[in-house]
Amino acid sequence: MSLGSSPWDTACVQLADAARHLGLDDGMHDLLRMPRRSVTVSVPLRRDDGQLLVLTGYRVQHNLARGPAKGGIRFHPSTDLDEVKALAMWMTWKCALMGIPYGGAKGGIAVEPRMLSDHERERMTRRYAAELVPLIGPEKDIPAPDVGTDEQTMAWIMDTYSAHTGHTTHGVVTGKPLSVGGSAGRAGATSRGVQLAMFAALRERGIDPGSVTVAIQGFGKVGALAAQYLHDAGCRVVAVSDVKGGVYSPRGLNPTALIRHLARGADTVVGFPGTDTVSNSELLELDVDVLVPAALEGVITAENADGIRARMIVEGANGPVTAEADPILAAKGVVIVPDILANGGGVAVSYFEWVQDLQAYFWTEDQVNERLAELMERAYGQVSQLSAERGLTLREAAHVIGVGRVAEAHRTRGLFP
Repeated sequence: MSLGSSPWDTACVQLADAARHLGLDDGMHDLLRMPRRSVTVSVPLRRDDGQLLVLTGYRVQHNLARGPAKGGIRFHPSTDLDEVKALAMWMTWKCALMGIPYGGAKGGIAVEPRMLSDHERERMTRRYAAELVPLIGPEKDIPAPDVGTDEQTMAWIMDTYSAHTGHTTHGVVTGKPLSVGGSAGRAGATSRGVQLAMFAALRERGIDPGSVTVAIQGFGKVGALAAQYLHDAGCRVVAVSDVKGGVYSPRGLNPTALIRHLARGADTVVGFPGTDTVSNSELLELDVDVLVPAALEGVITAENADGIRARMIVEGANGPVTAEADPILAAKGVVIVPDILANGGGVAVSYFEWVQDLQAYFWTEDQVNERLAELMERAYGQVSQLSAERGLTLREAAHVIGVGRVAEAHRTRGLFP
């Protein structure tokens, strides 16, 4: 298979590589590659001014061999079926790697949510959710927030689903507000998982986390809290960025002040007092110990991989490094903690939330964080051990474990009919 740069191309290359290491036959490889279900829906929206806007929505359930489908919903202009298919596939391997009894799914609407009013976003979300009612549910497919969506989005989906089924169903989504069945510790779970994975990789290499410099691309749900957690743990976060650009200070940034700056109405971190302005592309090539791409997929490519100066990349986003860039970075000796491991904290605590919803019994934030740390440490240890035993990169080892577990589930269950 030739290398490609789209998310779907990258996901397929990674699967093919894992299939080769596992010795899977062509039939099993095809079974693991093809999504179980791919749905495209029309989402008509009545704008506040009376205009009718027809949007396109998607939901892909990639694999159900290990349990119900699980995956986020994103609202972003570039969302299309191939992107959603790739993200759903990565969710399958991530859930298997983390030891969670889910298959992978993903969904979204091709829209710029910031161009919509609150009422328009609610109407759009509810119409999209109504189209998905036959597909989703606590035992079928459990959505969660992603790019451009949040806990309020999940509350609207839960309410829409509950209205259609005639009873309140907390477990249909995760990442909800606490008032309607959300879990303590869910909001920062992906960011905390990034920190845990990064610190495990540093410790393994004898590096004190308190001595490292970090640059984070994407100061959103994942990147902002990751910056906060890493700063609080003693790391020097020297650069962060958002869609409009980034800020840099060799002395280190104060994430708390940056988050407060945005909360007070600023629409970008650019221009924050006492910092230099950098572009997103310049941030990726800063001379730092650790680079955390936490925005969108495909930002590190064959074109800019040679300019990466970080010694370690911890993938907060899904698929930020293309299949073409991977071997270039490996040749440079860059350690990559892959997305299906590094950002697994989000789906881990989503799983905890689902379990709590099904039991109607909720845990404390300390209990959630303790169990998250156990899952992340176990998963990293398994990936690291296989990497050392077979001479694989961390990404290769993570995919061999994840893909192998899904293939084993298929072999155990058999083929119907």
